[in-house]
Amino acid sequence: MGHLKQRNLNTTRERLRDQVAHALRAALISGELRPGEVYSAPVLAEDFGISATPVREAMLDLTREGLVEPVRNKGFRVTEVNERDLDQYSEIRTLIEVPMVGRITRDAARADLEALRAVAEEIVRAAREHDLIGYLEADRRFHLSLLALAGNDRLVETVGDLRKRSRLYGLTALDERDQLLPSAEEHLELLDLMVAGDAVAAEACMARHLGHVRSLWAESTRDATPARHTPAAPPPTP
Repeated sequence: MGHLKQRNLNTTRERLRDQVAHALRAALISGELRPGEVYSAPVLAEDFGISATPVREAMLDLTREGLVEPVRNKGFRVTEVNERDLDQYSEIRTLIEVPMVGRITRDAARADLEALRAVAEEIVRAAREHDLIGYLEADRRFHLSLLALAGNDRLVETVGDLRKRSRLYGLTALDERDQLLPSAEEHLELLDLMVAGDAVAAEACMARHLGHVRSLWAESTRDATPARHTPAAPPPTP
């Protein structure tokens, strides 16, 4: 016991399995669950105060997302993200999201873009209030809702999967140094450019934002694993 902070699970409003999966994702983001470590479903279930079955099912959901991997007779290991992985995820997102921002700027209704302002402001507010989980939730909604304006559901799913696989570990240190706020404010800058119809500047802003995010990934990975040995050659991506 003692791996996770106490969380209240409401079984009447959501499926318990989904709530556990959400709580585990939050624990991965916050650094409560560490990359490379193996966690037992029964032990985690004790932290939640529930049976092991929904925890095991939630872990299988996270396995399909590439966040953990099963370890026979032991539990689940939190997958490690190396620099090569982060570079590749960042490159794919740049290839997709930068030109799509230009296209959406040219084609989307201004009212649809303006409707995202509340979410962009929520991102900034969460960064200022040091609400890390709220920050990442709002950031996810903003980016995926923006891409959804292009009308391509498969594209949104692809970027959503990339975001899960490039999750941020141990952002507490970055949050304490207020390094999330500049990235948060870029969402409002991007939205202003898109509402103004400046597709070229919007693409440049998105490219800069994704580069900023990539630097945060690198810093958060280093901050989260200061005591771990770094192998000479990273293991191949699963």
